[in-house]
Amino acid sequence: MTAPPECDAPLNPAEELEPERGPLRRCLVTRASLPREQMLRFVLGPERQLIADLAAKLPGRGMWLSAEADVLERALKRGAFAKAARGPVYPPPDLRARIEDGLRARIRDLIGFARRGGQAVAGRDAVLLWLRQGRAGLLVEAADGSLPERARLLGGREMPMVAPLPAAILGGIFARDHAVHVAVAPGRLAEAILAEAGRLAGLVGTAAGDSA
Repeated sequence: MTAPPECDAPLNPAEELEPERGPLRRCLVTRASLPREQMLRFVLGPERQLIADLAAKLPGRGMWLSAEADVLERALKRGAFAKAARGPVYPPPDLRARIEDGLRARIRDLIGFARRGGQAVAGRDAVLLWLRQGRAGLLVEAADGSLPERARLLGGREMPMVAPLPAAILGGIFARDHAVHVAVAPGRLAEAILAEAGRLAGLVGTAAGDSA
């Protein structure tokens, strides 16, 4: 009988490091197969140190985990990486913090790309205009912003929303002291921001990447 995805299934040596083909990857801990956008890839460095490959581009056979804090903790506690790599693995003591910081940096960079390409605006008035004109595909709200203000801005509209960064960081992207509301046009950048915010949300245990 196959173990359900939420359980820790025993590692099958023949499946530990599967070929990285197709749209799905298998989690070392839960054995669930998920889209790679919902997972974290790890590789071994030259001294067998564990490296979180957030862009999934580093050379070497990848080891994948679901982007959830408890899955990462279980993998470290139960030696899942060492079993999959068939040898010693040395994770940094601040691995989770490094991953969270790396995801926030990726989100910041993506929003910056959108701003420079004319695909993002900041500020309540500019965002509200985009919402009224149907030009917004994603709202990025400040993690330390007001929840009632978010609801008033939306005004009942259906719109994907994430809040992975504080106002000071969002403001820096737009060369201002702070930004509480950001709108991103529909497209690949909005989809990438949404995906990265989802991975961050899984690690920090909040809804829609709502973390300071």
